Amino acid sequence: MPFTDTTDHRRFDPKKLQKLNLFETEQMFCDVYCLEPGQAQTPHAHEGATKFYLVLEGEGAFTCGEHTKTLGPGALAWSRPGEVHGVENRSDGRLVLLVSMAPRP
Repeated sequence: MPFTDTTDHRRFDPKKLQKLNLFETEQMFCDVYCLEPGQAQTPHAHEGATKFYLVLEGEGAFTCGEHTKTLGPGALAWSRPGEVHGVENRSDGRLVLLVSMAPRP
């Protein structure tokens, strides 16, 4: 179905970051990431793919290449193909992100 309410795709686990798939095609994927305070996605890279994080709720520290910046609702961070990227929830509240990557791994 081509319509999705991202508020229906929220789940938090105190043990690890949660990735909830909204949709995927042969070209890309689109997920909601839910991070409790202190949770992080280990910095990593994807050869040949561009990835973005859009902050829906909360605040996170995003790394893209050599840069790290704290971003809040409405802000977007993106990485070029092969560029190291990741996110950490250093705040006291929950962090919810819309995440997409193309081409799909």
